[in-house]
Amino acid sequence: MKIYTIIGGVNGVGKSSLSGVLSAESSDLGIIIDTDKLTAEQGGDRIKGGKLAIRRIDDCLEKGVNFTQETTLSGLRTVKTIRRARELDYFIRLYYIGVDSAEESISRIANRVRKGGHDIPTELVCRRFGKRFADLAAVLPYCNEVRLFDNENGFTETAEYRNGSLMIKTDRIPKWLNDLKTYLNE
Repeated sequence: MKIYTIIGGVNGVGKSSLSGVLSAESSDLGIIIDTDKLTAEQGGDRIKGGKLAIRRIDDCLEKGVNFTQETTLSGLRTVKTIRRARELDYFIRLYYIGVDSAEESISRIANRVRKGGHDIPTELVCRRFGKRFADLAAVLPYCNEVRLFDNENGFTETAEYRNGSLMIKTDRIPKWLNDLKTYLNE
């Protein structure tokens, strides 16, 4: 079975960290495509990093190999990639990471920058945070498996999305998950 794994969430939620955790646990992630890492390899040029990521994704799809993409889910590119992967009989697996506030994401990004990592403009983080549920809802119908993780204090699997329903898996429901539940039920 060919698998396309998406690790999604707004900037600063820990997508790369979850990729590391999952790759230590699973052998089916295939090639991990991290646009931020590719951008850093291109001297910080976001356009070159993004184009390289697209080329690597296209290459994986053409070869029919498993791959994992870290993404904020913003924009149309991820939906197009998912549709193409489905046409090529890929199993689409989404791991979504949430935190309660844009401020938490911004704080994590600032911490990353202090450690030598890349920055993301605050306005962009706030804009993506504001539309995070719409971006998530746009990809949910195409996914075969969806697992949602809270990362307020370490990764905790909090829910699954199956058959059009959010299935809560924890007694302590984070605020963002309650907000998502309300959004999906509107």
